[in-house]
Amino acid sequence: MKYNCLIVDDEKVLADSTAEYFNLFGVSAAVVNSVCDCRKFFKNNSTELILLDINLDDGNGFDLCKELRENTNVPILFVSARTSDDDKIVALNIGGDDYIQKPYSLGVLLAKVKAVLKRYGQNTDTNYSDGYLAVNTQSKEVGVNNVAVKLTALEFKLLSYLIENKGKVISKQELFENVWEDKFTGDGTLNVHIRRLREAIERNPNEPKYIVTVWGDGYKFTGEGQ
Repeated sequence: MKYNCLIVDDEKVLADSTAEYFNLFGVSAAVVNSVCDCRKFFKNNSTELILLDINLDDGNGFDLCKELRENTNVPILFVSARTSDDDKIVALNIGGDDYIQKPYSLGVLLAKVKAVLKRYGQNTDTNYSDGYLAVNTQSKEVGVNNVAVKLTALEFKLLSYLIENKGKVISKQELFENVWEDKFTGDGTLNVHIRRLREAIERNPNEPKYIVTVWGDGYKFTGEGQ
């Protein structure tokens, strides 16, 4: 069965009430309370988005995120009561798309989830291929030197937006508003995703040729990495 959202949280009462609220407003949601049950879920089900708690009884969300990223690029939103900035950086580095603080308002969380579902449900014509890098928008597949590369949903959208505006300098503010759809996204979040993209597609991430920094202005996709 396919769901809009999978909630992975060992706080059963909170997870169940969140799913009930989502379902009431048209977002089909399923709940699992452990790493083990999450693995079982994907044997017979699929989802468009994952809400993932960091602290789970039989493991932690960071390790589970790494495992999930081996097989899926659906958006993963970390939900946690932990407030450390280090946790937020780790969450983004390992493939998370956002970090949401507990306790949260169900209405605010629902709006966030709906925005993410809408964002990643839209395709734009940004296919690209140069013999080394290939990007297919419809299938959301990326190949580097004929080898498939796994990107998170947000990383893919960021890459697609840059390719769509090939040769144009894109300011950080424009990326915040059109990729994250949040003008208050911080530089640190953007920097992490740019670095991860470079590590995925550049021959030498320390000397990027595809995604170049235009100091003081933003970033540009050159199409010259081959």
